[in-house]
Amino acid sequence: MKKTISLLLLCFLTAVAVTAQTKAEKEVAAAVETLKKAMIDGTRSKLEAIAAEKLSYGHSSGKVEDKAAFVESIASGKSDFVTITLSNQTIQVSGNTAVVRHHLDADTNDSGKVGTVSLNIMLVFQKQFGRWVLLARQAVKTQ
Repeated sequence: MKKTISLLLLCFLTAVAVTAQTKAEKEVAAAVETLKKAMIDGTRSKLEAIAAEKLSYGHSSGKVEDKAAFVESIASGKSDFVTITLSNQTIQVSGNTAVVRHHLDADTNDSGKVGTVSLNIMLVFQKQFGRWVLLARQAVKTQ
């Protein structure tokens, strides 16, 4: 009986350890949430703050934007996210770099045209000057 309880306790502790996020992973998850809110709000200063100076922002169409184009597109309403829902998110941190993958479903209103998108996203965050900023993003349309 003691062996069974010990084994169950060991399995539980192992499961908790495997699913627990590190401090860095929690910080990156918070940065993803900050990015999501900035994209919905469309606030220029928030978008500029979360994006790295050398941002490479890839769209599912193949179009790639730098930081200025990314910020302008969203702040101007040309690309308008009304809602964003993220799911199946994974975060892998290696030093000052983090790779985030998730599925994004969103309601959009691009230049007044209502629509929806369903994309798989890969984000690369880099810790710069003590904070995590978006360095790269690539979207892929789901089948």
